[in-house]
Amino acid sequence: MSGREARLVERARAAGIEDVARRVVASERLSLEDGARLYATPDLFVVAELANLVRERLHGDLAYFNVNQHINYTNICNKLCRFCAFQRLPNQEGAYCMTPQEAAGKVREQLDQPVTEVHMVAGIYPKLGYDYYLDLLRAVKAARPRIHIKAFTMVELHEIARVAKKPLAEVLPELIEAGLDSIPGGGAEVFSERVRSETYHLKISGDEWLDIARTVHEAGLRSNCTMLHGHIETVAERLDHLDRLRRLQDETGGFQTYVPLSFHPDNSEMADVPAPTALDELREMALGRLMLDNVPHVKAYWILMDVPVAQLCLSFGADDVDGTVVEEKVYHEAGATTPQEAQRHELVQWIRDAGRVPVERDTLYNVVWSGDEALAPVGMPAPVAT
Repeated sequence: MSGREARLVERARAAGIEDVARRVVASERLSLEDGARLYATPDLFVVAELANLVRERLHGDLAYFNVNQHINYTNICNKLCRFCAFQRLPNQEGAYCMTPQEAAGKVREQLDQPVTEVHMVAGIYPKLGYDYYLDLLRAVKAARPRIHIKAFTMVELHEIARVAKKPLAEVLPELIEAGLDSIPGGGAEVFSERVRSETYHLKISGDEWLDIARTVHEAGLRSNCTMLHGHIETVAERLDHLDRLRRLQDETGGFQTYVPLSFHPDNSEMADVPAPTALDELREMALGRLMLDNVPHVKAYWILMDVPVAQLCLSFGADDVDGTVVEEKVYHEAGATTPQEAQRHELVQWIRDAGRVPVERDTLYNVVWSGDEALAPVGMPAPVAT
């Protein structure tokens, strides 16, 4: 045990979690009971130090970002989730559905930027046929052939297989041929059936989400995984969710990044439910890093939280801040007050101000540019303010 680790264990003793700290130091898997104690301890900074220890073992001082673009191709949705402010019904004011060429036009608008990824998620609109999704992928890929398309939550994939009238295992190769490169991993919410019945009962169950993720990984696609936290779920339900993600990762190894998603109540049917605090977000980040010992990366999705909180998360277990984004709609409809986009040089400065070394990555964490001279820069010059 190093001096740093010994001091951390000593601090954990005062917080009543010395045995948990010793397991973290020994790289042992934490139990659900261990997780409950980490949620309960009032000494958040001991939890942060434990998560930071794991984070730095995996990534040192590196913090990743990418130059990406979000396209939410429709807000029409039939799932009626009570927490969602983005959804609209057909013909409702503000409802829209892009054609494949309109989505491709959004991509062409950014051709002067060094975008490496387009992130496409949307509502569930049953009138969209299977060909729409194939044409959407083809149009975006044609607009920018080298772009990595990260598209469709597990919920969307469930709908795409339904309209295709084929098993998902048969649909995925066709989506891949049309241009799909990876899956974002949203729509999981919380796997608890109690929470699902009370807030999003028309959406697929946790078991179905995990089955779809398994099929995605078996098809050779990587995905992220998520949890929507800070609404009506209990600590036990959060831990069960994290454990089920962890067990699927043991089986498939297909999750590359965990993204805790903060509940935003504004403009939704759950506007009376208080939003999570910054301290809640920091603890959730740390618990994700500590419980998901087999997921390589944990992301502080800056668009969901104030930038200073995202910066703090880089010392609470996170090693990624997402990307430049460009025109995010889902969380801004729900009251997110962060900017719609960030410039490449801004992300670099945020990371440096947080005391970390910025690394621009592609979707699969290949290095595009690095502020660490030990990592060979590839292709792109250092980001500068313009």
